[in-house]
Amino acid sequence: MQELHHLEDIVLAGLQVPLIGRTLVDEDKLLEQLDFVRVSLPSVFQAAAELLQQKEEIMLEAEEYGQQVVDAAQAKRAQILADNDIIRQAEREAEQLRRKVQLECDAMMQDTLAEIERKKQACLQELEEMRQTATAQAQEIEDGADKYADNVLGNIEQDLQTMLRIVSNGRLQLRGEIPKQRNSSNPKKK
Repeated sequence: MQELHHLEDIVLAGLQVPLIGRTLVDEDKLLEQLDFVRVSLPSVFQAAAELLQQKEEIMLEAEEYGQQVVDAAQAKRAQILADNDIIRQAEREAEQLRRKVQLECDAMMQDTLAEIERKKQACLQELEEMRQTATAQAQEIEDGADKYADNVLGNIEQDLQTMLRIVSNGRLQLRGEIPKQRNSSNPKKK
């Protein structure tokens, strides 16, 4: 989140171009920050990438297996060329195996894609929750700071009013409009 805030700061620190509503940002800083964010992404993305890699490996294995089945069927066919029934049987078996392998590959691919989509949605939801939490915390901090500033300013205002009253009374005494008090226990009285 700190790195995302830093990325936001880079954009906010950019030069505003009047009349077109665009901001010029330092491309190197932005790209450097994006690289850092990319490196810092949650491990869920790494897991998704691993699932994609596994999918590719499974597909390669399935293709190799399929090719092996085809090769085996062709070798068997070559050995028994004289017998048409056996040839037809081998072709049927090879076709069945091809279909079976294709169905298995399709099912594996669908499962992998579904898992990747679930991981992606979970990651997006987690990022949205983190953004909402950060926004709420920022609002709480801002509200607290405003309240504190208001309290401090209220105290200063009260102190200034007291000082102004003392100054006004002092001036009135100097002009003789208020008699001077001797042996007064409270110098702030009007």
